Amino acid sequence: MLPVIYGLSGPTLTADERAFFRDADPLGYILFGRNVVDRGQLRALTDDLRALSGRDDLPILIDQEGGPVARLKPPEWPAFPAGPAFARLWEIAPVSAIEAARANAHAIGLMLSEVGISVDCLPLLDVAGPDTTPAIASRAYGEAPMQVAAIGRAVLDGLAAGGCIGVVKHIPGHGRARVDSHHELPRVAASDAELEIDLEPFRTLSHAGMAMTCHVVFEAWDAERPATLSPTVIEEVIRGRIGFDGLLMTDDIDMKALSGSAGDKAAGALAAGCDVVLDCWARMPEMVDIAGRLTPAGDAVLARLGRAMAGRCAAEGDFAELVAKRDALLGLPVG
Repeated sequence: MLPVIYGLSGPTLTADERAFFRDADPLGYILFGRNVVDRGQLRALTDDLRALSGRDDLPILIDQEGGPVARLKPPEWPAFPAGPAFARLWEIAPVSAIEAARANAHAIGLMLSEVGISVDCLPLLDVAGPDTTPAIASRAYGEAPMQVAAIGRAVLDGLAAGGCIGVVKHIPGHGRARVDSHHELPRVAASDAELEIDLEPFRTLSHAGMAMTCHVVFEAWDAERPATLSPTVIEEVIRGRIGFDGLLMTDDIDMKALSGSAGDKAAGALAAGCDVVLDCWARMPEMVDIAGRLTPAGDAVLARLGRAMAGRCAAEGDFAELVAKRDALLGLPVG
């Protein structure tokens, strides 16, 4: 099994993808809007991926946060609120915000489980600030570490109740970035002491089974390399100070914050200490390049993967009741 998560080009596997994936045996897959038509098609696709891999516990990922980041969209699927909706409720009633976030994530988990998706790249544990790039601020749970951690914990619990594994992101914290790492490399000049604020939610939820790195340079820790490619950040900060011992995946290595070939970036991330490379765009030459640079996942990675996927529960709950509970708590129109 290669330590890479690949994207797919469309709503069904092409013949070339099927042959390549059969030989490469990637750790998992990630889905986007281009892979989605309706419930029947999506369930058939996820069933096909599991049959191809021969693994019932195959990680099939998606970014289904709500708000601007949602791959399953109306009219086939309902819309979900983004993180700031729960942050606003926290200002009035923290306990209600936690319950609303849990119910919302539970409903998302049920929706994803229905179509065979096992992992949701949620929650964000990035602590927002006045200068946070809108790419993060529009999705974050607030500016106070305790608040972010409390809502994040509720999201992990809700997803689990709905049958999905959550991925905490973007470790060790994307909140101080002033530019969007999809387009350029953020640099953070905050001191080590100041960055303790950013670490706190991740430390609180360090028991999470999966986490995703950020492509951000933290000058206090490694002025030359972004976190994804930095052995110092991964080993000393993420594994050490935060205490995260789950499956650590990169953010999408195609993002413009990183430079070099796909194979170079993938090999660099694993050499730095990441467990798994995330390559989202299904470009066959790049996927082949990555596969040629990687060796099979080692025992430590397989153990972390096994622990993470073992945390997946049977999906239980009533979707309509959960949505109604969330909307009542958030003060949204019902129905």
